[in-house]
Amino acid sequence: MPHTLDADAVRMWCGLALDALGRARADIDAINVYPVADGDTGTNLYLTVESAAQAVDAAFNGHAASAAASRPTLADVVRAMAHGALIGARGNSGTILAQLLRGMADVLADGAAAGDPPAGDGAGAGDGARAGDCDAPAGAADAGGRAPAAGAADADGLRRALRRAADLAYLAVAHPVEGTVLTVAVAAAEGAERAAGDVAAVARAAYEGARTALRATPGQLDVLARAGVVDAGGYGLVTVLGGLAEALSGESPAALAPARPRPATPAPVASDGQGPGACPADGAPDGGPAFEVIYLLEADDTAVTALRERLDALGDSLVVVGGDGLWNVHVHVDDAGAAVEAGIQAGRPYRVRITHFGAAAGKAGAGAPDRPGPAAVLPDQPGAQNPTGGPRAERATRAVVAVVPGDGLVALCAEAGATAVATRPGEPPASGELVDAVRRTAAREVVLLPNDTELHHTAAAAAAQARAEGVRAAVIPTRSAVQGIAALAVHEPGRSFDEDVVAMTSAAGATRYAELAVAERQSWTMAGVCQAGDVLGMIDGDVALIGSDLAATAEAVLDRMLASGGEMVTLVLGAGLPDEVAEQLERHVREGHFAVDTVVYQGGQPTAPLIIGIE
Repeated sequence: MPHTLDADAVRMWCGLALDALGRARADIDAINVYPVADGDTGTNLYLTVESAAQAVDAAFNGHAASAAASRPTLADVVRAMAHGALIGARGNSGTILAQLLRGMADVLADGAAAGDPPAGDGAGAGDGARAGDCDAPAGAADAGGRAPAAGAADADGLRRALRRAADLAYLAVAHPVEGTVLTVAVAAAEGAERAAGDVAAVARAAYEGARTALRATPGQLDVLARAGVVDAGGYGLVTVLGGLAEALSGESPAALAPARPRPATPAPVASDGQGPGACPADGAPDGGPAFEVIYLLEADDTAVTALRERLDALGDSLVVVGGDGLWNVHVHVDDAGAAVEAGIQAGRPYRVRITHFGAAAGKAGAGAPDRPGPAAVLPDQPGAQNPTGGPRAERATRAVVAVVPGDGLVALCAEAGATAVATRPGEPPASGELVDAVRRTAAREVVLLPNDTELHHTAAAAAAQARAEGVRAAVIPTRSAVQGIAALAVHEPGRSFDEDVVAMTSAAGATRYAELAVAERQSWTMAGVCQAGDVLGMIDGDVALIGSDLAATAEAVLDRMLASGGEMVTLVLGAGLPDEVAEQLERHVREGHFAVDTVVYQGGQPTAPLIIGIE
């Protein structure tokens, strides 16, 4: 059903956009051909939105934990979203997306603060406002005849937010060029301005306008036409806008066409006379600068103006976004040290990240460009490496990073030689936490076990980031901790990487899983209606049984799963589950199922009283 544009809708938008980018990440990476095929646009956009979504969740959690147990306003949430995107922006496309979200937040936060439509361009509006950015009267109804609820934005507020977003993004790019994410952003704003109806109708129109503009990008940039692809950054923006349309309308928008490049097509330099620095896309063109430099910067506006001029003279693909004393700087240069030094002169740079595009990137006419080389993270970040090639610790050959939900499982992983990332109830780890865990292993090769369907995209993004830092990484799509245990049991570092991954994947895939949980409220399930306090037996993620006693329900789950065969039962006990229950279940398996062994682990997971695995 349609939703108002309030704090809950923004949270839903972030979740839907993150999930959609997770599904499209690899495809977007594959079509990143301009100005160089560095294959990271999808990953960069995912990491940027992930940071925004985390900030939004933190805003909700912070208000819930306050003494008044309040809820955040729309202004609180959009500002958190914009700030999260700013500090987590990756690559050129991610940096531009952060500025787009900031532009929307400028308008939506100012209007929602008093429950009225925005009364101006918002904080930091400055120059760059386009003609037609007029204000609606306070409390005006949208075209559907409804006045916005307090703490929500109306259709006109969303129109002006999208226009403000496009304006700020153009200002952030040193040399804008059409046929990129900027073109798509403008088309979204124009589509919204032409639309009549409520806020959901405006969001759908923005999405359709962006989708139409995306299809036209190959006709605006020769390199896209030659490769047979649309702009990768634009594709990502349309994906994000699709999440907004779905959050507000309650319906999935028309699907995007598959993003697939023509096979084995090199990414030539554009022949339309546009300079390589003109494209706001990830990477550097053939014959262009060798390094990508990104950092956050604390500086005043005057210093940033001077910084823009200096960096523009040093390289290309310059994008500077932010405001109010905090900026995200992105540039491609040959002299990475000079780019960092310019930031030091302007203020305080930190989270400095330098990526080498590879030897082939600096040779014109060298054919298809290489993927980016390893990134150097300067010392204010965890896992920092010496960018000058100084002494560093010897790297291990191979490691396993596993996400697990309890202290007992953390200890079990450690015994098996894996690095564990513990989850907390309602707080799944971000890709950055997984990347930090990969760095701590100091391994050349890493296998990631997400152990949760919801974490597959997160693990994939972490693996992509690890590869950018020179680590060979693979994700085994485990859906439960017991599948991770099965994979760890056959892990053998002495095998080749590919053989080890295949063996671990096979072991995980041969393990069926179940989980017992206690219903918190009445709800419809695949097994019927449950009441608060009922025990739910979930097999392979779906509720299969509803019971009143945990042990009896567990026995029924075991019988159903073992009816189709099995040689080994794994029981992972949750926090507070009595040992007597485990003994009862072991006895049940021993007496009722011939030649089936049972192994019990104290998992300590706080949410699921029992996790079951059948191999």
